[in-house]
Amino acid sequence: MDSGIGLLAAAAAVRRLRPDADLVLSSDPDGMPWGPRTPEDLTERAVAVAEAAAAHRPDALIVACNTASVHALPTVRARLEPGIPVIGTVPAIKPAAAGGGPVAIWATPATTGSPYQRGLIDDFANGVDVTEVPCPGLADAVQYADEAAIDETIAAAAALTPRDVRAVVLGCTHYELVAERIRAAVQQPGRPPLVLHGSAGAVAAQALRRADAAVGASAVSPGLIVLLSGREEQLPLAALTYAEGRMLAETSPAL
Repeated sequence: MDSGIGLLAAAAAVRRLRPDADLVLSSDPDGMPWGPRTPEDLTERAVAVAEAAAAHRPDALIVACNTASVHALPTVRARLEPGIPVIGTVPAIKPAAAGGGPVAIWATPATTGSPYQRGLIDDFANGVDVTEVPCPGLADAVQYADEAAIDETIAAAAALTPRDVRAVVLGCTHYELVAERIRAAVQQPGRPPLVLHGSAGAVAAQALRRADAAVGASAVSPGLIVLLSGREEQLPLAALTYAEGRMLAETSPAL
């Protein structure tokens, strides 16, 4: 679940790890973006999206949204666990810091500077220099595959990123869909290759570990259910702009 198509990165990671897994993708295009909403409003919408997914009786639920993980994860867990394990998405600050600094964290304005993110930095940065970079508008631009807006918002965030950073933490799941464009904008000539740290792979692996029922091999093509603000529909056309969306469509022939 996510506010929008940022969930594609985690869904594609699950599909790569378990090609036979059925997937339910539940998002909230009617309520996007979640970031500017109050924590109470955001939590209400996140719970609705989670419950729409839970109605399909999944073995685990990934909250593939950093903002929702910051504000709504305890409430979602209280509603669904222990029946359905709920896995949140945490910015990959610890592995980024382990590689040495300086490190930049690109995140939505709602997450940047939040006590939650500051707590992660205090707990896991281990003295490495960390710059929090707000990226207003980038998630929306990715959601609607607005190429000009993606370029503009990435350029604005890159201008706020110290030139000597060694790693960038992608603190919003939408950003993972444009990771290589972020790399190209931040990489400085003559500097070591920039390392990008997303969360999709680790979150997918954790979800599969916590799933109660192992997904068995099947000759049947894996299913893909898409829920848009609770309505069962097709993948949005914007999703097919990204490699992750195309991969999901190609491996779910019913689409």
